[in-house]
Amino acid sequence: MSKRPLIFITNDDSFHAKGIRLLIDIMRKLGDVIVVAPTVQRSGQSHAITVNEPLRYHKVHQEDGYCAYVCNGTPVDCVKIAFNILMKDRKPDLLVSGINHGSNASINTIYSGTMAAVFEGCSEGIPSIGYSIDCHSADVDFSFSENIIENLAVDVLENGLDSGVCLNVNFPNSPIKGIKVCHQAK
Repeated sequence: MSKRPLIFITNDDSFHAKGIRLLIDIMRKLGDVIVVAPTVQRSGQSHAITVNEPLRYHKVHQEDGYCAYVCNGTPVDCVKIAFNILMKDRKPDLLVSGINHGSNASINTIYSGTMAAVFEGCSEGIPSIGYSIDCHSADVDFSFSENIIENLAVDVLENGLDSGVCLNVNFPNSPIKGIKVCHQAK
């Protein structure tokens, strides 16, 4: 059995989105990675689950320390499949979702599939982080966010999060001038 942390990754922008590709690259440096992501873009799905059609997933990649699946369902469906089927014998040490194309600040969190996956992980007692950037372009530049993503993931892996607490990290679409920790709006 691996001594490396097990990190679960999902999103709502699909397995082929640029943001999840970057998360995969960063998280693979920190631990073993399992990805379950929607086959197509599922933004704005909130905490929806699939109930009226067959839910299907299949493996798209496997190598030592990394396995990726796509699922025809919502981001929450992806979390449920991962936790109840693919990782039923070992819960992940960390869940990361994103990097979402578009802000998930304030009231947007209630509509967000990215954050719904985070809330689902948090409700299962898994330290969970959602990452978003305030840009909808498929060609958005994430490079200025990489160190923050990695450092925050390392900190959470080492120190955990309080029960019932998850993190929602929003990046501007420009170089970062500072970091502000705040509570979500109502």
